[in-house]
Amino acid sequence: MKVILLQDVKNVGKKGQTIEVSDGYANNFLLPRRLGVIATKRSVEILDKQKEDARLLDEKLKKEAEILRERLKSITLEFAVNSGKDGKLFGSVSSKQIVEALKKQYNIIIDKKKFVDKETVNTLGITILKNELYKGVVADIKVHVSEAK
Repeated sequence: MKVILLQDVKNVGKKGQTIEVSDGYANNFLLPRRLGVIATKRSVEILDKQKEDARLLDEKLKKEAEILRERLKSITLEFAVNSGKDGKLFGSVSSKQIVEALKKQYNIIIDKKKFVDKETVNTLGITILKNELYKGVVADIKVHVSEAK
C-alpha cells in the first residue's frame, strides 16, 4: 500500500515522503496514529501544494534576510564602556546587549543565539560579529566600543 507520511517515522521515512508498506502496517499502525495517509490522487495533489507553499515561504524568508543583511552593513553600534589604563575593558559587551541596541535604535530584531562567533566584545575599537539571519545568510554586525568618560 502506498502511504504519504505526515510525520517522521523511525526506520520508515521522513515527513512528506511517499513510501510502500504492507497493508497491515498501514492499517494497524500508520493510519490509526495519524502518521500517514493513503496515497490517493487528491492526497498527492495536497502534498505537492504544501511542498510548493513551503518552498515559496523559504524563498520569501531568505529574501527578507538578504535585505536585512544589506541594511546591517551600514549600521555601526556604539557602546561606551569603562576601561583600565591599558585599554582593557571592565566587563564586556554581550550579544544580548547588541540585540537590545539593534532593537531599540533601529527596530531590527535578530536572534542572540544565532551569533556564529559566540564571543563577547572585550576590547576597545571596532569588532565585527557574524549573525546567521537565515540558512546560508550571514550578516556582519559592526560594534564600536569606546572608552566611557
